[in-house]
Amino acid sequence: MRKTFLAAGLVVLAAACGGEKKAEEPAAMAPEQPAAAAPATTGATHDVNMVLEGTTYKYVPNELTIKAGDVIRFHNVSGGPHNVDFWVDSIPAGAAAVLNAAMPDRMGELSGPLLVEANAVYTIAFAGAPAGEYKFFCLPHLAMGMTGKLTITE
Repeated sequence: MRKTFLAAGLVVLAAACGGEKKAEEPAAMAPEQPAAAAPATTGATHDVNMVLEGTTYKYVPNELTIKAGDVIRFHNVSGGPHNVDFWVDSIPAGAAAVLNAAMPDRMGELSGPLLVEANAVYTIAFAGAPAGEYKFFCLPHLAMGMTGKLTITE
């Protein structure tokens, strides 16, 4: 049932996006969403842009290595709406609870909200996250190959 709903949602969102380049909106910064009940972080902050270049939807960078305790700020640069969704079966054991606690305003399990406004930012703190690989994707643009991989080291 979930796969059917996901497929239907992707079709609707893909049709809405249409791949057309829209006129640039003013560069007003949307307020950053706080990392709700996430543990305090002492690590570095990393930026990942969510972009449409030509007809290619992608995360830049699409592969990133961080340390447990670091923070990632996902920026909606162009071609939105975008989000970050983690594959449940492609994260280390015990990571789901940590991620769900660190992801404010989730749409569902391991699923961040859609960033509709240009320059909106979604922040995830990885304090307490187990070391390993975390594969993620943009729900509206999964069919267009918008995926990424995060590696957390100790």
